[in-house]
Amino acid sequence: MHRDLPSIREAIEAVDDQILRLLKQRMALVEGVAHTKLDSAVPFRDHPREEQVLQRVRHLATELGLDAHEIERLYRQVMEMSIARQQAYIRGLETTPLRVAYQGVEGSYSHLTAQRQYAGRKGGVLLTGFETFRAAAEAVREGVADFALLPIENTTAGSINETYDLLAEGGIAITAEAVSHVEHCLLAIPGVALEELRTVMSHPQALAQCETFLRSAPWIRTRAEFDTAGAARKVRESNDRTAGAIASEAAARAYGLEVLRSGIQSQGGNFTRFVEVAREPTPCPASSPCKTSLLLSLAHQPGALAQVLATFAARGVNLTKIESRPVPGTPWQYRFYLDLEGHAASAEVSAALGEVVVHTTELRVLGTYPRAAEPS
Repeated sequence: MHRDLPSIREAIEAVDDQILRLLKQRMALVEGVAHTKLDSAVPFRDHPREEQVLQRVRHLATELGLDAHEIERLYRQVMEMSIARQQAYIRGLETTPLRVAYQGVEGSYSHLTAQRQYAGRKGGVLLTGFETFRAAAEAVREGVADFALLPIENTTAGSINETYDLLAEGGIAITAEAVSHVEHCLLAIPGVALEELRTVMSHPQALAQCETFLRSAPWIRTRAEFDTAGAARKVRESNDRTAGAIASEAAARAYGLEVLRSGIQSQGGNFTRFVEVAREPTPCPASSPCKTSLLLSLAHQPGALAQVLATFAARGVNLTKIESRPVPGTPWQYRFYLDLEGHAASAEVSAALGEVVVHTTELRVLGTYPRAAEPS
């Protein structure tokens, strides 16, 4: 029976409404799956089960006269949505403690940022410090922690390359970001004068952020340690009057040290941006302004980077950061990390990604997540 175009479109919209309502029903069911997995300590990703689902829909698609490959591609997206929904469901439970890994010890800037980021969560938070960024990330990859909070850039010292390299290795996705104001203090044994110090220890990033102050005290040698608060603890344990540490005021209180100088960072507006990472992405709330982080390797041809940047500009996508890192084992080849405003699934970002892929040999979305408030 012949129908005009508007009536056909209305019928399609009615079918679309049904599809969306069924997707909503599926998301409600996967929350039940998440609860069951939590009770029985089953991992969120069940790859054999996912393959069974894909095999089933491929067969059904063929029977229905649909393109099995396109249906499989669609269902892979649906399953990623389902995993993200399970993660969000677990995170929102009031009875399940959130396990968060960070680098450092009590009083470190990562520890203080984690306290602020997760304070007040009804289900509670279990914070665990690790000696290295890699160890914190591995805790997430191995399922020992739900999230890790890793510093990724500082307004004074620049990017934290190790975090970028860990993201490139895979197995983790960015799910949130946090920005913390960092005020460095020079700490020492109570009663020690600045002129008595001969060695000051801290994390290399903290030493770099206080370079101007350290140049003003040329009699002091610097020594790199794995952590700011860990350096403070070493000063306390050694009881060495010639040793100092650069760390937070909270670290001074935690380890019974005296603050000789406050605010010794080279720039007054010293901020560190942290990224929260998890094994799987989580949904970015529709009400939140989003950011998306990308990793890409460019095709070896003139102007490839310029073409990528021009494509984002033409689509009205605002880039907020670009960083390059060498590709391990491939001299003079580089990966690029891009942060941009917007959701990876939005029309403009999705279209831009579809266009830039021809200029790349690798293109990965590292995460879409709520944008942190601008530091004050």
